[in-house]
Amino acid sequence: MSEQADKARRFLELHRGEAPLLLANAWDRGSAKLLASLGFQALATTSSGFAATLGRLDGAVTRDEAIAHAAEIVAASELPVSADLENCFAEDPAGVAETIALALGAGLAGCSIEDYSTDDDAPIYELGAAAERVAAAAQVAHAGPVHLVLTARAENYLHGRADLDDTIERLRAYGSAGADVLYAPGLTDLQDIRRVVESVEQPVNVLALAAAPPVGELAAAGIKRVSVGGAFAFAALGAVVAAASELRDEGTYGYWMHVKSGARAARAAFG
Repeated sequence: MSEQADKARRFLELHRGEAPLLLANAWDRGSAKLLASLGFQALATTSSGFAATLGRLDGAVTRDEAIAHAAEIVAASELPVSADLENCFAEDPAGVAETIALALGAGLAGCSIEDYSTDDDAPIYELGAAAERVAAAAQVAHAGPVHLVLTARAENYLHGRADLDDTIERLRAYGSAGADVLYAPGLTDLQDIRRVVESVEQPVNVLALAAAPPVGELAAAGIKRVSVGGAFAFAALGAVVAAASELRDEGTYGYWMHVKSGARAARAAFG
């Protein structure tokens, strides 16, 4: 428990530096070991990347599977790990609290909770209910010897609700409810990002989308963490598709230009 508490303290401290924490999202044990060997200071899971390893789409993983996967990523290195727990696999605050207790049991340093309801007709929880869910998560996350670093996510921009005022109101409410880190995935406009940072007290995470500002500009705007979500996992799958398509369609082996560097990296990380 003291080792987990130390990792959680270190993870929270990494959000207080001048440069943003670059949080690499791993999708299996091997990718976690590889990313750790490349010098990242902390890791996170990715719900979409993990689901892909099971041949499923994002949102199709159970709570038990997500917790077991998180424990595997924790065991892969000495780095702090934060888990993408989607909407904590629960509608009500009591169910959210149960999920956070399981996250603590998995040895995690942090985890996240979304306000995405999974209901297509009403994809975002009503603000009061969403804040209650964050409060229930924070109560369990911060009650014991391990201060589990809780990230609260406002999912508006991923679900067709590009409402910055509502997003900021939600993030402020989640911060007041006890979240340690705030996150609105989908934001790419630097002015909007700066406004979020100026509107809240907690560290803010930005998702590294293709249209997002470079890390240096995010740092100047006050961002304290940059994560990649499932991007690394799908970049790896994209490389497999390119290699397999070349072999199938061209009958050539140009993909070998990347094989040797990958094999060297694996030997360095797994040896």
